[in-house]
Parts: sequence; structure tokens; C-alpha cells
Amino acid sequence: MNPVSTPVVPPPTSQSTPVIQTLELSKRYRLGFWLNQTIDSLKQCTLTVFQGETFGLLGPNGAGKTTLLKVLLGIVQPTAGRGFLLGKAIGDRSIKQRVGYLPENPYFYDYLSGWEYLEFTAGLFGIPRSVQRQRIPQLLDLVGLAQSAARKKQLRQYSKGMLQRIGMAQALINDPELVFLDEPMSGLDPMGRYQIREIILSLKAQGKTIFFNSHVLSDVEIICDRVAILAQGELICIGALDELLGHVDEYHIKGRGGDPAALTQWIPGLEMQDHFWEGHLQGLPQDFLTTLAAMDAQIIALNVVRPSLEEFFIQQLQQRGIRSSS
Repeated sequence: MNPVSTPVVPPPTSQSTPVIQTLELSKRYRLGFWLNQTIDSLKQCTLTVFQGETFGLLGPNGAGKTTLLKVLLGIVQPTAGRGFLLGKAIGDRSIKQRVGYLPENPYFYDYLSGWEYLEFTAGLFGIPRSVQRQRIPQLLDLVGLAQSAARKKQLRQYSKGMLQRIGMAQALINDPELVFLDEPMSGLDPMGRYQIREIILSLKAQGKTIFFNSHVLSDVEIICDRVAILAQGELICIGALDELLGHVDEYHIKGRGGDPAALTQWIPGLEMQDHFWEGHLQGLPQDFLTTLAAMDAQIIALNVVRPSLEEFFIQQLQQRGIRSSS
């Protein structure tokens, strides 16, 4: 998979253009034989996603993540509230050419080859043959399926990871401005997750706006500019990682060598054992690094002291007495 040479787009600012907006968006389903029971899958969800932003929606199973995504795409009609995509009301047909979508469990015509499947989806968008001949090889290269065997092989012979990658390619066939990904790393092994993550990062580098649901919080922490947590149909928090987890201003540091007295000036409560030491450091000032080099000391380990996204996620659910429905 060739790297994308396009420069990385900086994180969105308060002056960025809203691409997704919802205002008290709600969805109620009727259940039972007589449809006399109801369940609120979404409850007054209000959020904004900006142009060029990679936005992660987190939540336990049954939280309403896929419902929110389908409402935004116009697949499911909301019960109440309003929403806008690319400046148009959700459901407006004129924006479909500008949006890409990878469902959690996509359906493939498995008798087609990877190339034929992309030709089929390109035809649905009315993309001219001349454009297809350029774009399809580029997409196959992007998702790591450019080798002749993979592009000619029937989809029924693809592995789970290969299917996920060809699904990603079809979501990009129309060169969308906004890409929706529903659990793009679901069921993948570590290598498959890495490949999908690299594709998302390459889309981010191109300035695409990406909205995705995921259970793989370590990947979300690497990829996303902002995240939101949805639980029991309600958005319980939303923000950048530094806002939710705290700024990186304290480190747990381990090292060896150097002058203990000089080190204590930088690391209060320094613990020494033989020639090894450890403690907590406020920030990572250049003067400290210069001092270490001058006294021939070495850093062995340096870890940020703040909760991981997974720890924060579990904490938020536990505080509200919410358990996963899985």
C-alpha cells in the first residue's frame, strides 16, 4: 500500500465549516405484535462534526450508534429533531453523490471479482468509464489489493480482511467529501486492523471528513480528532481527547545513571535503586533533557500519566450504572 503524499490537514478550529449537525435528534421504535411497546434508540442527540475532522462515536452494544449513523444517512427516519449533512437536511438526495458509506456488515455480490464489484458501484454513481479506469486502480492500491490475483479473484474467495478493504474501496469510489464507517475494524486480526487504520489515516491526510463507530478504542485514540460516547441512546460526553482525558503535562519516567541530587531537583520524590531511578516529571522541559545528557544519564521508559480512552470510557459508563448489552 503506497503512502499518500498529500500534506496532513491540521485539526479543525472553531472557524471550521460544519459538515454534520444534529439538533435534539431522536428515534423511537415500536415493538410487539400490536406495536404497543416502544423503545427509544436515540434521545435528543445534538452534535456537530467539522470539515476535515475525524470523529469517533463510541458506545456499548445497543447504545444506538448504528441508528444514529443510519438516521444521518437518511436510511432511517428520525422521530423528532433535525439534522444536516453538508449544509442540506438529512435525506436530501442531492448530497448522496458526496457521501461514502461502509456498513458494519456489507453485502457483496460474491460471484464478482474485486475489480468488477468496483465497476458495478461506480456505475451506480454514473461515473464515466474513462474515470473508472483511473480511479479503480488507485483505490485498489490504496486498500492494498492492487496485485493481479486479488483484483481478479471472486469476492467469495476473499478473507474477512480483504472484504473489509474492498468495502472501504467501494465507499470511496465516488471520491466523497464525507465518509461514514460503521465498525470498520470489526472482526479483523491485528494486521487487518492496522491496514484499515492506515487507510483511515490516509483519508484524513487528504482532508476527508470521517465519521465512524468503533469498539477498538486504542485505534480511536490514535486516529480521532474528537470523540463522543453514546449510551442508552444519549450522548453523555463529547470533545477532543485532551479535553476528556486531560492534557499531557505529567510523565512517569524511569532511567539510569546520573547524579541523584541533580535529578531530584527535576523529579521530586525520586526513587533510587542501585544505578536505576524513577519518579514523576511535570512536563518534558528541554533543560531537563540537556541536564540528562550532560550527566551521562539515560531514559529507559517514559509514559504519559493520564487515563487511556478505554479507562475513561469504562469510567463514564460505570458512573451512570450502564453495562454493555453484549
